[in-house]
Amino acid sequence: MPNGSSAVSEPTTWSATPVVVVGLGLSGFAAADALMQRDAVVTVISRDSGGAIDKRAQILQTLGVTVLFGDDAPATPPEGTELVVTSPGVPPSNTFLLAAAEAGIPVWGEVELAWRMRPAEGAAPWLTITGTNGKTTAVTMLESILQAAGLRAVAAGNVGTPILEAVLHPEPFDVLAVELSSFQLHWSQSLSPYASCLLNVAPDHIDWHGSYDEYRRVKGRVFEQTQVAAIYNAQDPTTEQLLMDADVVEGCRAIGFTTGTPAISMVGVVDDVLADRAFVDDRRTSAAELATIQDLTIDGVPPAPHYVADALAAAALARSYGVTPAAVRDGLRAYRPQPHRVQSVGRVGEVAYIDDSKATNTDAAMASVTAYDHIVWIAGGLLKGADVEDLVQAAAPRLRAAVLLGRDRAQLAEALHRHAPDVPVVDIASTDTGAMAEVVRAAQSLARPGDVVLLAPAAASMDMFDNYGARGDAFAAAVQGLQ
Repeated sequence: MPNGSSAVSEPTTWSATPVVVVGLGLSGFAAADALMQRDAVVTVISRDSGGAIDKRAQILQTLGVTVLFGDDAPATPPEGTELVVTSPGVPPSNTFLLAAAEAGIPVWGEVELAWRMRPAEGAAPWLTITGTNGKTTAVTMLESILQAAGLRAVAAGNVGTPILEAVLHPEPFDVLAVELSSFQLHWSQSLSPYASCLLNVAPDHIDWHGSYDEYRRVKGRVFEQTQVAAIYNAQDPTTEQLLMDADVVEGCRAIGFTTGTPAISMVGVVDDVLADRAFVDDRRTSAAELATIQDLTIDGVPPAPHYVADALAAAALARSYGVTPAAVRDGLRAYRPQPHRVQSVGRVGEVAYIDDSKATNTDAAMASVTAYDHIVWIAGGLLKGADVEDLVQAAAPRLRAAVLLGRDRAQLAEALHRHAPDVPVVDIASTDTGAMAEVVRAAQSLARPGDVVLLAPAAASMDMFDNYGARGDAFAAAVQGLQ
């Protein structure tokens, strides 16, 4: 396999360097721990406290790190601060970060810190993935493929292992599958991945970035300084344009993926076969079979188009790194979706129940509702001001019924009345802990043999649940209660 050893990290002496870490989530803790172990003088400031944050603070304080909460935290970087490392969720409008920039103090994210802390020799190359939707599925598919190839690999970054832990692991990895959020990309400057991929771009996190143009621009940064292969979605022109705008390493190839027939230098689908016309010797006249649609079928449910697209993107990244077609096939066959992302949670009679609680925006929900022929759709929550008209209009021909929950369910009900007036709609007003069981019982009563009961809320969950995972867990538990 290639070693991807070009673009090594800069040598840096951290000893006695005053650094402020903003935030004490998993990323902030990993950054503070890594800096402390290199003898930096570390101060952590955290707006939040309680629970796991307090436990992390206690560990760091025992090791000599200063941790300041709330009103005790400084409003501006203390005099002498040479670097600020911010957690990914802290927006650029944060007054502390603005003060750091005004003072000329560098502000890095933990991904940038990880890149600069890589070993100078033998550092594991990064295969990076971002996108509005599907990045966790794609990066964990990539992890499965790399491991099937016999490589010591892990999914890291915005999912799974914090990127600093992966980079500094005492047993080095051969290669890293790195998921990057738009927040992480915003604070990253010098990354030079072996290969990179942008799955798709749709409006999201506008409040954090300030505008859709800025969000889109930041997503395109995944391609910057890519060394070998930059992979774009041939069915999403924005991803191709962002690649064209990027400054990649000389000789880096542009590789497209499509759920249609692939052109030269693309991967795609031909007669239910995932086919590679990018990483074969004679791209003009031949293709390599990577897997089949059947290899992606789970519990008898055929894969949705966006699931196939994620598989193709992961396969392209793996192939760019020299992984064989057989390993791609084996990795995809072994793969099971991450919890709450198009996850089969049961079958009652002849009705399948699919948990896509991670579909927290309309674009993700659109991919789900258009993937099945006949659905009982469970939707609703915090729509965050999203326009649901296009989503409901696309879903309408496939709807057997809809069951709505959450604070903004009336907006969905009104759109369903306009676009699907004959579709039965059940409104669940309850918000207590048993509400999901009521939702699932209602869906069961409306479903017919061959239907899919689909939780694809198109909305955030915090009006009723701690997070989308808790919402999905409640759905799965309710389905189990039917059996």
